[in-house]
Amino acid sequence: MLIDTHAHVNFSAYKNDADEVIRRALANDTWMILVGADHKTSKRALAYANKYERGVYAAVGLHPIHLVKIKASGDDYDFTTRAEEFSYDLYEKLAKFKKVVAIGEVGLDYYHLDLKDDLTSVKNLQKKVLVEQLKLAGSLSLPVIIHCRQAHDDMLTLLKNFKKEFKEVLSHDKSWGVMHCYSGDEDLAWQYFSLGLSLSFTGLITFSAKWDDLIRKVPLEKIMLETDSPYMTPEPFRGRRNEPILVKNVALRMAEIKNLTLDRVAEITTANARNFFHI
Repeated sequence: MLIDTHAHVNFSAYKNDADEVIRRALANDTWMILVGADHKTSKRALAYANKYERGVYAAVGLHPIHLVKIKASGDDYDFTTRAEEFSYDLYEKLAKFKKVVAIGEVGLDYYHLDLKDDLTSVKNLQKKVLVEQLKLAGSLSLPVIIHCRQAHDDMLTLLKNFKKEFKEVLSHDKSWGVMHCYSGDEDLAWQYFSLGLSLSFTGLITFSAKWDDLIRKVPLEKIMLETDSPYMTPEPFRGRRNEPILVKNVALRMAEIKNLTLDRVAEITTANARNFFHI
């Protein structure tokens, strides 16, 4: 069994076949966490999770690029966001449903900033909303799924300050957050570990060897697997839409790098995900 800890089957890329994609994964012994990026996709993640008795769960949160209108584009995405004002009450209401297992995807993203905006104001808004969502997670005893792109210095400072100020809401015996789609170096990884966080890896590791040494050194108990569907499609399927069933390809590459069997990687990362999300 495998768990795709971060998938966006609740996004419009699956508007015509989301249930087919979900059932295909479940039929292949792959569970998933459907992750929201704004209120609309968070509600949709919960709606899909509620349709399935087991194997499909939701995370709700407001992604930093949805705080202001942004034109975002990359190798496998091209869209314009609509600004959403964060409402603690609205997200708290969603997060209290049984099938919600995390607050996310939340974080900081300086990569997609529009240079025509007041960058200091936008960055401060991202930080403010992130702290509010960290507080929400703590108040509900839910873990957080954290996005960070070109903002690690500010992220580390913010998380260190948050942990000091709100240590009573954080668990001391297990990870309380995960750095989703990790793409930093080894030094940064250990700084996140020191804060009580885990790392999750995507199909990125199947087409780049940049993180091989890091993965060899990091205990598998600190790692989870994800697809970030519909993005980050792993080899040998680059160029097509990603989906949760392909988390197996991430696991296969992880096993190859760490010189372990696929079964061992599946066993440990699945246990990690179950413990982290309480499923």
